[in-house]
Amino acid sequence: MTLLRTSADRIVGMAHPESLAEQLLEQMLFRTGRRASDAEQKSWSRSLPVLARDLSDAGLGSVEMLVEYHLPLTSQRADVVLAGTHPKTGEPSYVVVELKQWSAAHRYEDSVELVDVPGMPGGPKLHPVAQVKGYCDYLSDFAKALANRPDALAGIAYLHNATDPGAVADLRAFPVSTTARLYTAADRGDMVEFLKTRLSATAGHTAGDTLIRSAVAPSQQLLKVAAAEVRDRPQFHLLGEQQLAVDLVLHSVEQARASDGKRIIIVTGGPGSGKSVIALSLVGELARRGRTVLHATGSRSFTQTLRKVAGARAPRVQKMFKYFNQFMTADRNGLDVVVLDEAHRIRETSVDRYTKAELRTDRPQIDELIAAARVPVFLLDEHQVVRPGEMGSLEQIQRHADTLGLTTQHVHLDEQFRCGGSEEYVLWVKRLLGLVEGGPCAWRGDPQFAVRVANTPQELEHLLSQQQERGYTARMTAGYCWPWSDADKDGSLPADVQIGDWSRPWNSKSDRRLGDAPPAPLWATEEGGFDQVGCVYTAQGFEYDWNGVILGPDLVWRDCQFKTVRSANRDPDMRNLKKVSDIRFNKLVRNIYKVLLTRGMVGTVIYSTDEETRNALHALVSENS
Repeated sequence: MTLLRTSADRIVGMAHPESLAEQLLEQMLFRTGRRASDAEQKSWSRSLPVLARDLSDAGLGSVEMLVEYHLPLTSQRADVVLAGTHPKTGEPSYVVVELKQWSAAHRYEDSVELVDVPGMPGGPKLHPVAQVKGYCDYLSDFAKALANRPDALAGIAYLHNATDPGAVADLRAFPVSTTARLYTAADRGDMVEFLKTRLSATAGHTAGDTLIRSAVAPSQQLLKVAAAEVRDRPQFHLLGEQQLAVDLVLHSVEQARASDGKRIIIVTGGPGSGKSVIALSLVGELARRGRTVLHATGSRSFTQTLRKVAGARAPRVQKMFKYFNQFMTADRNGLDVVVLDEAHRIRETSVDRYTKAELRTDRPQIDELIAAARVPVFLLDEHQVVRPGEMGSLEQIQRHADTLGLTTQHVHLDEQFRCGGSEEYVLWVKRLLGLVEGGPCAWRGDPQFAVRVANTPQELEHLLSQQQERGYTARMTAGYCWPWSDADKDGSLPADVQIGDWSRPWNSKSDRRLGDAPPAPLWATEEGGFDQVGCVYTAQGFEYDWNGVILGPDLVWRDCQFKTVRSANRDPDMRNLKKVSDIRFNKLVRNIYKVLLTRGMVGTVIYSTDEETRNALHALVSENS
């Protein structure tokens, strides 16, 4: 839960201060499998000693510092959480600290929530007080040790290099509260006095232990709160770059209206980074503000599920959820915002076999979507392109915007929520499948996420059934390596996925329930879905607690790496050699399995039909992980 537990006195007393960053670097590499960036290392070496000296000088040197504290069920980390006892009550008390090396910062185009930092690339940043307040709000709701204890938590942003009060004066406009305070080098004394009201000088590890060992509330699964988010009030917890993305869009809407202009925003991130959380937060907030907004995807399953969940009691809400190909005749800038979720599924054109003759043109679908609103918002994951003809990438959107003379703003999200917030697992999957450099590596384990390898499909199903009995949701998915028959006349589904003496049907093709089988678009969310095997088209965009994945014979382990086998794949979209080259097939199949392997919130069980592949997975995944 934290990379390092220490105290200010220990840091100040280090004979070799540079060893602090080395300790954190070693822990980061060991726990996450990745090396900390140069920026992170500089922050550790330059910011932590300053905070430690301030605490020591204030007589708080024995208060415990939880450095790089890992927020539960996410991959987000707070720079420091100070853990001690409250000077008045004697109860555990915590202060979340966001450290910034900025010496100057200004409002971004008069926004209270966004700031511009001179000399720092990448566009506007989230106000550091908004960032730390978000961490506090999240902790209050998810760490049960803090439940019903509103006075246990405080939050500060500390700009320790800002010595000129005028250089950060714009940032003072952010509303002040116990969990939202700003301090600089110029008002260090005020910060010390505030900390003394929150923490006593008494040493001890009880408070740190309490927070680290705290039980965690269930994660906010997207669809559980979608209806209230869109119709009623904000429900989602937005962290860091998620809040930045939402604030940037809300700001851009007002600026575009005022200037009669147009702005394009692109949000990229992997599975569970919160793209759809951002999308629904925007739809809800913009609607509440009276702005015209529509949500669109290229996924039939996702769109129909959102219509059902968010529009269950309000049919008009269903009309807010569209498909990418429904903007062919949209008025130019007729909307304030179009939120394009799963934008990696944008097609080359909107034309299909059902398109009327008068609408059949070569106009790119991306052009239609950009034209439809003053602020088009693209949310995408380039590793989730899984079908021939899909073309929504950051580069492609930016290139098309350039041809129109329009600028884009890009926000990148870290993996935060899916897979238990385990960025380690997501990185492990990418390396396993050869989607990033580094090659396959052993799964070291993560207390927030479980990985198991099954020897048979029966074992996979049994492990998932056990989790269902414990109250978790679970689904089984597979690569498209078996035939897919239509339902029988009596509505029963043929058991096409056959592995030895085990067999199960694919999810239904129908848009209506067939017996116990839910409609195809609702397979991932409705009762009865566990009894069929889902595919990437019904799983993509969804999440469930436990995830079972069958690796078919189209992806096998040979010579210490995965290799794709085109002849084993049964997907009709992949059959055309002219449309899908072998190189393209290789990438699409790896992306498909990446999507399937990252649907779980709590754990994943993997089974391969190939013995050599199973042996390799067992070697990579410890039974105790």
